[in-house]
Amino acid sequence: MQNLSIALAAIVLYLTASIRIATPFSGKPIVGLDAKYQAIALLTTAAAAHGIVLYVTIFANSGINLAIFNTASLVGWCIGASLLSIMIWRPIDALAVVIFPTIAVTIGLAILFPSSHILPPGMAPGVQLHIMLSIIAYGLFTIATVQAIYLGIADYKLRSHRPSMDFLPPLPTMEKVLFQLTGFAFVLLTVSLVLGVLYIADIHAQHLTHKIIFSLLAWGVFAALIFGHWHFGWRGRRAIKFVILGFTSLALGFFGSKVVLELILHLV
Repeated sequence: MQNLSIALAAIVLYLTASIRIATPFSGKPIVGLDAKYQAIALLTTAAAAHGIVLYVTIFANSGINLAIFNTASLVGWCIGASLLSIMIWRPIDALAVVIFPTIAVTIGLAILFPSSHILPPGMAPGVQLHIMLSIIAYGLFTIATVQAIYLGIADYKLRSHRPSMDFLPPLPTMEKVLFQLTGFAFVLLTVSLVLGVLYIADIHAQHLTHKIIFSLLAWGVFAALIFGHWHFGWRGRRAIKFVILGFTSLALGFFGSKVVLELILHLV
């Protein structure tokens, strides 16, 4: 019951912070502190409450429970923590309006649909690092993808001679942040994949075929984008398409196999 109360508090705080950030966009002033700093205070508290919920639900007595909705909530927490950190030094407040309500949904799903997927005891440190880096990389790629969608909308409005969304930063700034996020996430993904390969024992027995194929496909897409941006100056709509394609492949590898194995086949 106490964990449920903390989870509900985290959900309310995430949603309230999103409203605080969105309010200036509708022209309604906020009395007191700047809306951004109010939101940061709310988000910090929400992340702390979310972390407590994750600790209680994931670190069970029998081991680490990384069932699909627990994993989604954990990824959401990593995304939120990353976005909160980036918000302090980059103008990406607009992303919060979409991302933090989504994180609140992941908390609700983990609470409403509890399930169990306990990791084997005595897991090697390299495997634990592989899992951690994968989750962080996935979180950063999620932020980059939302940024790419915003960039695509703003670019379309600009080409159509329509008013752009006032709350969005300038296109060059958005594009710069997009490539910074993608580059850093790509490094983490690369290290994660290398570590994962070192600990593969039996691809079929470990149900890794689907995950490996889509993860390598995503890696190839992001590698092509980074090389193309560095060598050929790729940007704009081409970069947006590559980011969305890479993220889709990564999502299919990251969550697709868990959906099939846990919710459809009930093999884990």
